[in-house]
Amino acid sequence: MRVIMANTFAHTFVRALGPIRGYAATFLVITALFVGMSNAAMAQTYRFNTIAVEGNTLIDDDAIVGFARIARSRSISASELNAAYQRVSGTGFFRAVDFIPSGARLTIRVEEYPLINRVNIEGNRRLNDDNLVPRLQSRAGGVYSPAQAEADANSIAEAYAEAGRLSATVTPQLIERGAGRVDVVFQVVEGQVVEIERISFVGNRSFSESRLRNVVETNQAGRLSRFFRSDNFNEARVARDRQALQDFYLSRGYVDAQVLSGVTELSRERDGAYVTFTIREGQQYRVGRVTVVSDVAGIDPAAYQAGATDRTGVLFTPTILETMIQQIERVGQQSGQRFIRAQPELIRNERAGTIDLAFTLVRGDRVFIERIDIQGNVTTQDRVIRRQFHVAEGDPLNPRELREAAARIQALGYFSDVRVNPVGGSGPENAVVDVQVDETTTGSLGFGVSYGDGGPGGNISFSETNFLGRGQQLSISLSTVEDARALSLSFVEPALMGRDLAFGLDVGLSQTTAAAGVSAPASNGARWGSETWQISPSFTFPISEFGRLSVRAGLSRVGITVDTPAPSVSTRITQDVGTVITSSVGSTYTFDTRRNGLDPDRGFVFRFGADVAGLGGDRRYARATMMTGYQRRIMNGDVTLRAEFEAGAISHQSGPSRINERFALSGSQMRGFDAYGMGPVGYGSDGGRNGLGGNFFYVARMEAEFPLGLPSHFNLHGGLFVDVGSVWGVDSPGTICPAGTTTSCVIDDNAMRAVAGASLFWGSPIGPLRLNFTTPLMSESYDITRRFDLTLATQF
Repeated sequence: MRVIMANTFAHTFVRALGPIRGYAATFLVITALFVGMSNAAMAQTYRFNTIAVEGNTLIDDDAIVGFARIARSRSISASELNAAYQRVSGTGFFRAVDFIPSGARLTIRVEEYPLINRVNIEGNRRLNDDNLVPRLQSRAGGVYSPAQAEADANSIAEAYAEAGRLSATVTPQLIERGAGRVDVVFQVVEGQVVEIERISFVGNRSFSESRLRNVVETNQAGRLSRFFRSDNFNEARVARDRQALQDFYLSRGYVDAQVLSGVTELSRERDGAYVTFTIREGQQYRVGRVTVVSDVAGIDPAAYQAGATDRTGVLFTPTILETMIQQIERVGQQSGQRFIRAQPELIRNERAGTIDLAFTLVRGDRVFIERIDIQGNVTTQDRVIRRQFHVAEGDPLNPRELREAAARIQALGYFSDVRVNPVGGSGPENAVVDVQVDETTTGSLGFGVSYGDGGPGGNISFSETNFLGRGQQLSISLSTVEDARALSLSFVEPALMGRDLAFGLDVGLSQTTAAAGVSAPASNGARWGSETWQISPSFTFPISEFGRLSVRAGLSRVGITVDTPAPSVSTRITQDVGTVITSSVGSTYTFDTRRNGLDPDRGFVFRFGADVAGLGGDRRYARATMMTGYQRRIMNGDVTLRAEFEAGAISHQSGPSRINERFALSGSQMRGFDAYGMGPVGYGSDGGRNGLGGNFFYVARMEAEFPLGLPSHFNLHGGLFVDVGSVWGVDSPGTICPAGTTTSCVIDDNAMRAVAGASLFWGSPIGPLRLNFTTPLMSESYDITRRFDLTLATQF
């Protein structure tokens, strides 16, 4: 009735307007009409004494009434009744919901979704259920929801997109099972892998495309694409590559460099992608003049400036800036000024290519850390993450310290993502440090088989870098062939007693059998066997920014055996037969700027180690080794030059040295020769050759690594090298071989050896491999050379 009266009034009003009827009058009439209708609806109220539920079989009446939240015998408006309807409908448990008011009775009629009997994924071959099921929210025994099923289908599609299959489609399907139950099946059509057809760089002037392709993780597809996964399109990987390019330029002094975009275009068939990185390089800068001024009364800036290392002329990088800020603020902390902050100002001198640094000492906000909250770590214990912070509850809040802590947590390798942010605490002077982490896999299990002259063999290895979530490292390796068996165990606790003190324990058992019946004079002379067990605990700790010191103890039991009768075995080896126990202590100092140095294009390493045996056991000797090396990238980083020098000496006080105690340069130390293939040799009575090793050695290694001009997806680089060295010195050699005689005698000289060669570096799916092809430049007639070897490539 109220709506009818409103229409009559509107008609009369419009007629009365006469000639002034128009758009404005029409608008006023329509507005009045709707306001009248709205007021009529708002004025309607309901009061229900009885609420009945119909159509439900899985969810009981009280639960549904509870969803509605309607109080009996209380007046509610139409809008409140509508809100109750939306609450019941929004639970996702029902296909249809009707509210039927009838006087003092409200009937809620529902049509329920069925219960899920089973959840299956079909059609997935490239990704197994173990990778996909954890992404699903639909579970057996739960209530089926179309919205949730669609969301789960999208989650599966995202997993395929991350694997490079952007064309994959996932369709949720229902199979009715009766009694209100259904099976939910996600039907997958995997589609083709979207490969990276081309990676392009625009705006790069200082670095070549080949150099920048080595920075990014993504590779172009090629003939060997099926062996690689980094040539499949992955949006997250492209985003990481964009950040990696930005960091690359910043770490080389290009302060203004920007990676403006990482644009991806898909081919028409959606089976190929074209990635283009647009770069604005800017100018390279070095550190110029550094000044420190104070805005805080009573603070002398001279002491703060003296606390910062002079970096004039060094490439300006974020690492340089952070280090200098840390040094300046540390002066304030040591003098009790805990809230002094160093605010940097960068003054560019484009003509000179320098940046002057002007640090202003200010008093920071008086905010303390109330607590550190850590979330997302399921396996890793809180203390492993917490010890990466150099601040604790109650310390002043320093954003720089939080950034550095986040970087240290990420560097652990236990997490795929780390976020550290301060949030409000219980008061204006308190802050809570919120730490969010996403864990990743940290363990590996490997198996291998081999076949050689001794017959078939195998090995198994286990490695875990976050053992039991404690941040400990554990590795176990077992290998066996016909004439040799070995078991090794290594354990490292990186933070003993919560300090930057690493405890290590190495245990090894090995047994080799003397090669019976081998008497060819040209053979390597593997005619002695050994049985060894050893244990060595160690402690390692930092003593400077780039220096670390390791102290260790060792206990070993070594038994040496030879074939009997042994006409091919040198008497210099037979006199070593027997079992001895050796106890030793030692230390190694390492100074290394290769990975964390201030200049990413050059690095220096120095290592010196010394061991003394004789505190117990049967053997007394002193042993020392030294290694130093330098690396530099030239030609905009495309070519890497390396130079190393290594030497060692051992001196005995308990009789002649034994063959297992002397140096025998391995293939990684002196390329082009077998182990025991160069240096002193002993001959048996039938002329059989026996490598003896020596008490002294030196070796110099020089090499260059460069691109081959091949497509980047091959992951191949070339190299040239020259090695020069020698090993000599045998205690009590016995009879020295006369010229032209190789029977029952020993050759021991310090003749220099030299080899030249070429290398092929391959970033294979199983790891970085190195193939060496060598040619001897200087060698002796009794040496055993090796023209080719295959090794795992290690970083300088």
